[in-house]
Amino acid sequence: MAPRWKGKGAETKALADPISEIVSQLQSSLVQSNSRGLLSGMSVLLKANAAQTDLLNRACFGRPKVTAEENEQWFQLSMEEAFYLYHSLMCIKIVDHDDCEQNINELWKYMISKKENFPVLYKAYSHLRSKKWVVRLGSQYGVHFVAYRHHPALVHSDYAVLALSARNGNANGRLRVWSDFQCTLRLCGSVAKTLLVLNITEYQGGAASPSCLESYGVEERTITRWCPKQCREGNTKY
Repeated sequence: MAPRWKGKGAETKALADPISEIVSQLQSSLVQSNSRGLLSGMSVLLKANAAQTDLLNRACFGRPKVTAEENEQWFQLSMEEAFYLYHSLMCIKIVDHDDCEQNINELWKYMISKKENFPVLYKAYSHLRSKKWVVRLGSQYGVHFVAYRHHPALVHSDYAVLALSARNGNANGRLRVWSDFQCTLRLCGSVAKTLLVLNITEYQGGAASPSCLESYGVEERTITRWCPKQCREGNTKY
């Protein structure tokens, strides 16, 4: 599927400002400012200065929250986004409401306590981010994530993404019956997206610590509806 750019000049803007460079600048800025996120239910709140606000928006991490502060902005990060900044990019620290810094094992247990399938979802999220895709939550399309080639302001998303666990026999229940297949594919087709299924293979038993992520494999599959009209011969008469 060819990229569906939004308006004239969008592709040129994207090529001139690659996501990888924006993320690198964000990583450097957060490290230099010793940024800390605050655990808040199933999300993490991150305070950003004006420059970081611009970078977070351009890199598509979190969503800004309205505040009365003029020179600082709070961003609400999903658990996958926050752990990616913490674990993969190593550019933020995370504290609880008592201002106690969480170590990686404490944070991992917290994430799993809030979302049982967090290891699978995080592996899928980090896999796509590592391939320079912009990843946003996909609940509005009935999937886990949507993947963009660049900022959503410049291009429509290419993929609607489902992350499934191979070891647990797809414990989250998606795509186990034909009706779910059909509904999901019809929805993806109606919004011009390709369904991307990431099967996460867990070679190591259990997910007691984030070290298990190193043993996880990712199998990528795209699923589309078969259109008979595309396979018919022309106007040949028999």
